[in-house]
Amino acid sequence: MIMNEREMFLNAAIGAGCPEDQTRNFVAAKLWLQERQLAASAAARLCDRPDGPTAIGFGGARGGGKSHWMLAQLGADDCQRVPGLKALLLRKVGKSNLEAFQDLRLRLFNRLPHEFSAFRGILTFPNGSRIIAGHFLNDRDIDAYLGLEYDLICVEESSQLTWRKFQDISTCCRSSKPNWRPRIYTTTNPGGVGHAWYRTKFVVPMLERRESDTRFIPARVGDNAFNNPEYRRILEGLTGWQKRAWLDGDWDIAAGQYFTMFRRDVHVLDAMPNGPTFDETRAVEWFAALDYGHVHYTVCLLGCKDGDGNTFVVDEHAERLWLPQRHAAAIKAMLGRHKLTVTDLKRFVAGTDVFSRQSDGTTIAAQYAKQGINLRPANTDRVNGWAEVMQGLGEPDAGPASGGVRPTLFFHSRCARLIQTLPQLQHDPARPEDVLKVDTDEEGVGGDDCADTLRYLVATKPRVLLERKLRGF
Repeated sequence: MIMNEREMFLNAAIGAGCPEDQTRNFVAAKLWLQERQLAASAAARLCDRPDGPTAIGFGGARGGGKSHWMLAQLGADDCQRVPGLKALLLRKVGKSNLEAFQDLRLRLFNRLPHEFSAFRGILTFPNGSRIIAGHFLNDRDIDAYLGLEYDLICVEESSQLTWRKFQDISTCCRSSKPNWRPRIYTTTNPGGVGHAWYRTKFVVPMLERRESDTRFIPARVGDNAFNNPEYRRILEGLTGWQKRAWLDGDWDIAAGQYFTMFRRDVHVLDAMPNGPTFDETRAVEWFAALDYGHVHYTVCLLGCKDGDGNTFVVDEHAERLWLPQRHAAAIKAMLGRHKLTVTDLKRFVAGTDVFSRQSDGTTIAAQYAKQGINLRPANTDRVNGWAEVMQGLGEPDAGPASGGVRPTLFFHSRCARLIQTLPQLQHDPARPEDVLKVDTDEEGVGGDDCADTLRYLVATKPRVLLERKLRGF
C-alpha cells in the first residue's frame, strides 16, 4: 500500500520523538516538516521538562530548511498551545527579516487565523500569542531589547552575534506563565564573528555526547528535499572553507582558519566504549609540555611516540586562577592515570615566561621544582613550531594515493579543550605564516593557550637530537 503525505509525516514524527499534540498542531496547519526539522521540533519540546534544555541550535549547511523550521515550530506549535505567548524573532538585517518573515508567513500560516502588521512587524494569533520581528544589524542594536521580557526568543544567523550580545539578549528570555518554560531557538551557518562561541555552546557538547542545557541538530543541504538542483551545484562549486562550511556544514572550519587540514574523524581518537583507542603499551617515549598562566589557562599536555614515529597527545590539564602547587598536584594525578611519574618523561618543557625572575628573585619554574616537576625551556619559535604541527596533521584530504602527506599527529578525545581550540585558530593578518594570538575572555572562553602548549610539545626535540644537529650530524 502506498502511504499518502499525511501518513508518511505521522510515521516520521513518531520516529523523531515528537509528542502527539505537537504532531496534531503541524497536521492542523498542514505543515509536513522533514526528518531533520522534526528532530529539531522534538528537541524544542524537551524544553518543557524541568530538567530539559533551555536552548536549541539548528545549524550547518545552507539550504537545510532552518528558517522554515524555526517559524513553523514557533507559530504552528508553541503559539497555538500557549495563549498569550510573547516571542521575539531576531535576524541580522531588519529589512530582510521582515521580508523573510512575510514570505514564510504566507507559506506556513495560511491555515492558521492571524493578523499581521507589516509596519510594526508583529504577527498576532486569536489566542493573544504574538511574534515580534526584530533585528541586530550591529551588536548595539541588541541593547534596544534589554530590559524587556520575552517568553521565547528566536535568533536567526546566531553566529553573527558576539558572545557578549548573545548573553545580553538571553537575559530577556524569562516568563511568569505557569505553563511555560522560557527557551531560545537558534539557527545559523558556520562562520561569522560568533562562530567560536556558537560551536563551543552548541556543537561541541553534541559531538562529545554531553548535552544538558542545549540540544544541537546538524543541518545538511541534502536534508531539504525542496532545494532546487541548481542550488546544490552552486554550493558544490565553492572552494576552501566556504565549501566545507556551507555545503558540508563542517564546524571545524572558518574563514582565515590556520589548520585547514584538521579533521576530527582523522586526528581525534574516539574514547567511546566501542570506538578505537590508542594502546599506550605501544609508546616508546613519553613527554610533556606546559604553558603557564593565571588569569589565562595553565595548560599541560601529555604526549608520547610509538615505534612508527606517530605522536599522540593523550591527556590534558587546563585550569585557570590556580597556584603552581595546585597545578603540580593535578599534573601528577594526570600522569598517574597513565601509570607514569615525572621521572618517566624524557622531557618536560615550558614556555620561557616560567623562567623569568619575579620581583623577589624567584621564578615560576622554581616553584614547580619544589613540587618535583623540573621544567626546561621549550622551543618557542612560533612560525617553525606551527609548521611542525601542520606537518604532523598531514594532508588527509589528498590521500596517500595522490602523494598526500600521511598524518602522524593524533589527539585523544579527553583533550577536549585542545581539540576545541585547534579549528578556531586564525592566520595573523600582519604575519600570515603565524597564528593570530587570542586571549581567554573574562568567562574563560577561547584563548590559544592549548595551542601554544601543543607547539612546545611537538617542536621541542630531545637533547640528543639537538646536540647532533649542533655538531653537524
